Amino acid sequence: MSKAHSFAAFDSAAPLAPFTFERREPRDTDVEIEVLYCGVCHSDLHTVRGEWSGTVYPCVPGHEVVGRVTRVGSAVRGFRVGATAAVGCMVDACRECPSCREGLEQYCERDAVTYTYNSPDPHGAGPVTYGGYATSIVVDERFCLRVADGASLPGVAPLLCAGITTYSPLKHWGAGPGKKVGVVGLGGLGHMGVKFAHAFGAHTVLFTTSPGKAEDGRRLGADEVVVSRDADAMRRHAASFDLILDTAAVPHDLDAYTGLLRRDGALVLVGVPEKAHPSPAVGKLIGRRRSIAGSLIGGVRETQEMLDYCAEKGIASEVEVIPMQRIEEAYARMLKGDVKYRFVIDLASLK
Repeated sequence: MSKAHSFAAFDSAAPLAPFTFERREPRDTDVEIEVLYCGVCHSDLHTVRGEWSGTVYPCVPGHEVVGRVTRVGSAVRGFRVGATAAVGCMVDACRECPSCREGLEQYCERDAVTYTYNSPDPHGAGPVTYGGYATSIVVDERFCLRVADGASLPGVAPLLCAGITTYSPLKHWGAGPGKKVGVVGLGGLGHMGVKFAHAFGAHTVLFTTSPGKAEDGRRLGADEVVVSRDADAMRRHAASFDLILDTAAVPHDLDAYTGLLRRDGALVLVGVPEKAHPSPAVGKLIGRRRSIAGSLIGGVRETQEMLDYCAEKGIASEVEVIPMQRIEEAYARMLKGDVKYRFVIDLASLK
């Protein structure tokens, strides 16, 4: 066992505070990583505040992890000590069901996904997994990811969740040249959606409630920016989109977007609001064979593909780096939308 220093939530109301715990000794197939940077996801806030059921306290959040390999097990072949490695939202799954065999571990059909934090942990020293708001993490090699040499590590960290959450559906639904793609919201997820849709060659339209985000949206790759509260601007895009990626994490009227889809178009939800969206009108769907779908992160293989693509194209998340001790300030600002576009913790602040 080795000690890890972290910040943890001890209940749903108290600020995060220092917490020291034991990480397991690396098994034959394990990689031990010194955490250098960890992104701050809205899921972290939902979990520590108990807004999603099932939080086990103390809870150490963090699933956008980048660091340096410090030890490897005897059977590890893909990582060496000193290399840069990353960990995303999962650290294990059943590995045997059809989805796992296809590299889609996030859809494990035995419901056996072990998430990076707050999941039952058969191999750890505690009752649940502890995440990346910590100085170290130990993960099976099959759930570790390679990071290109020379990459800006703070900008890589949010790719492990915000990046793959938008990359995967854009690839699956065929965003590319000749396609018109909308992205709803310009936050941690949305800004990556705009970057990827633009990089894939799609005509990219940002939907935002904030006119002040138009300039930044275009800088990030949007060909057009539509203020979604402007009914005339919305009507001008009626029945014209192949795909709309909805990253908003608050309940809202989906009908406003389904009406913008062309025949066989899809509205894909990736934001998870605390309460359900209002029920959509069926008529808008059946009249043009439109669909409302969802997408969850990505498997290990696709996440590695995404990291390699970002390294090749020079794509990274827009970040603000903070010390661990400012996490409560970051949470408060995140709730107000006061970040461009992802907070990343520098774990050197815990040493």
